[in-house]
Amino acid sequence: MMRVGRVFFNILIVFFSGFFLLYMFWARAVEKDHSASGGMSEETLDYFVSRGLLPRRDAAEMSWSHAVNSRKSLAEALTGPTHMIEADVLIRGREPREPIMAHPPDTDSDITLREWLESVKDHDNKGIKLDFKSLEALSPSLLLLHELLVPGRPVWINADILPGPGGWSQPLDARSFISVVSVLRLDTVLSLGWTTGWKAGGENPGYSWEMVHQMEELCRNLQHDITFAVRAALLSSSAPQLTWLLQQSDRFSLTVWTGKSDEFPLEDLLPFRKQFNVSRIYYDLPQSWRTQLCSAPED
Repeated sequence: MMRVGRVFFNILIVFFSGFFLLYMFWARAVEKDHSASGGMSEETLDYFVSRGLLPRRDAAEMSWSHAVNSRKSLAEALTGPTHMIEADVLIRGREPREPIMAHPPDTDSDITLREWLESVKDHDNKGIKLDFKSLEALSPSLLLLHELLVPGRPVWINADILPGPGGWSQPLDARSFISVVSVLRLDTVLSLGWTTGWKAGGENPGYSWEMVHQMEELCRNLQHDITFAVRAALLSSSAPQLTWLLQQSDRFSLTVWTGKSDEFPLEDLLPFRKQFNVSRIYYDLPQSWRTQLCSAPED
């Protein structure tokens, strides 16, 4: 009986994935007609600047709430000062198997993705970033996203899709992920990264040329804005590679993040801020670090 149930569930996943792709191809066709008449949505920074929520188009000014995977943390984030609300999505480990807000190893939550989006939709002063750790949750989640959120607000879809320096966890299958998200509305930001690791006192190699070339090849034909999630502690040892990657398209940006135990000097982050427009380097870092970055000379 369990085997029959799992086969039936897999059939449902395939069905909904196919339905989602057909729906999104239709939605993209409508969007292209709309954008041709000047209706294209604003970019993430412009969205917040136009509402007086950011003082200027400086990505270091943007702030983040993390792991907003419960009713309590969502209520706090919606009434708090941060611009972007980040949460993790996976399929519940029991019936009903539906998208919920949880980070592995958790397999259950007190809030589903539908409930989460219902709460967020009336707060247009917030953008959202959904982090996917499995392909299973992707298609049904994106269907909910299009059902419940009006176009135009900042929506980022995040996943690690390639192995990176020191990474031990398994990335999502890159081409499968790209094939699903490529039909999203063009105002959706794709946040793509590598699995990484970092060891205190040990050697921590940066992003290699092979890694950035693989990522560029995957993203070359996408039409969306793409931000590459890069680990702050590896930035200084990857400067030529990441500089090259940013130079391949004006649609590309970086989102610099850090692990809780990572160690690195603030000076490691300044060269990119000075070399590129400040709108192209986001810093998903503690407030004190972002404040120092914003006050640092840009030349």
